[in-house]
Amino acid sequence: MADIGVGMLGYAFMGKAHSNAFKKIAYITWPPPLSPRLVGIAGRNEQAVEEAARRYGYDYATTDWRDLVADERIGLFDNGGPNSLHAEPTIAAAEAGKHVVCEKPLGRDAAESYEIWQRVAATGVKHLCAFNYRFVPAVRLARELVDAGELGEVRHFRGRYLQDWGDDAGLDTWRFHPDEAGSGALGDLGTHVIDLARFLNGEISTVTGFLKTFLPGRKVDDALEAAVEFENGSVGTIEATRLALGRRNAFQWEINGSKASLAFDMERLNELQVFRADGDRARGFKTVLVSETDHPFWQHWWPPGHIIGWGDTFVHELHHVLEAIATGGNVAPYGATFEDGYRAAEVADAIDRSGERGAREAVRYKS
Repeated sequence: MADIGVGMLGYAFMGKAHSNAFKKIAYITWPPPLSPRLVGIAGRNEQAVEEAARRYGYDYATTDWRDLVADERIGLFDNGGPNSLHAEPTIAAAEAGKHVVCEKPLGRDAAESYEIWQRVAATGVKHLCAFNYRFVPAVRLARELVDAGELGEVRHFRGRYLQDWGDDAGLDTWRFHPDEAGSGALGDLGTHVIDLARFLNGEISTVTGFLKTFLPGRKVDDALEAAVEFENGSVGTIEATRLALGRRNAFQWEINGSKASLAFDMERLNELQVFRADGDRARGFKTVLVSETDHPFWQHWWPPGHIIGWGDTFVHELHHVLEAIATGGNVAPYGATFEDGYRAAEVADAIDRSGERGAREAVRYKS
């Protein structure tokens, strides 16, 4: 079995999630398309990154990501660093011939995201923007139902991502610094909603929205609200906040068509709500436990009814990119490419512009 060396930038939240997934791929998805070997991990805090290397099983730790780019043993560069470190290391790794995974948002704005996409795509390596919620079994099942025409004419999409951890004026993390994060809830949570809207319902053509900062002294947005129109003629809403007290990780969406509706809540990750117009309307939505042997991704897991967790979405996502590398296949359409990362950023920037101008904004994409 061929292996592939992995270099990881970032040792905290996403570094932990991705490292855990690479280790599980080696035995859960047996046989894996490529066997990931954890070679090096980089981070700014020397003591913390050395501890992470020991904890996760990397051969070495470094405080300079350039060491990973220069290491010929590394074939896949996984960037889970702050948003300000998405562009330069990812581009450098791709230009060194390494396949690349980069956490979302791809860049701090659409212009930076476009440059990352264009320069990486020019190298010919495989690239994936880590919108991991595409790899929730219930979400993939929803996509299959939409593609099969089960919903009929899609009329509405509404999505919201609600968390509450940001409601503390004393918090000091890179996520609250514009030079490192770019934006606040917009880039952190809003882009997840935007990407899922695009994944399930196609391209967004216009937006009317605004950003809002509630906490005094905070320099990034705490929340966003937007009404959107899709190229297929349907309409929708996008909402995100880090100040919804009591909502820990509530990514919720619903899509309504002429024949059926689907609804999902990340805090009930293994369930998809389904309503069909030709059924008994009095009975309402049906709860489908997405854990059957013929459901998406379930060939890797347990007997029906034995649910999986949030971290396992990264197993599916990184297995997907390893398979694309091993077979020469495509990351799209089920995985988010860097073009998808750029397009999500264009929608996010349009929401910001709409709020500043107090007007509806067309979303214009560059090719």
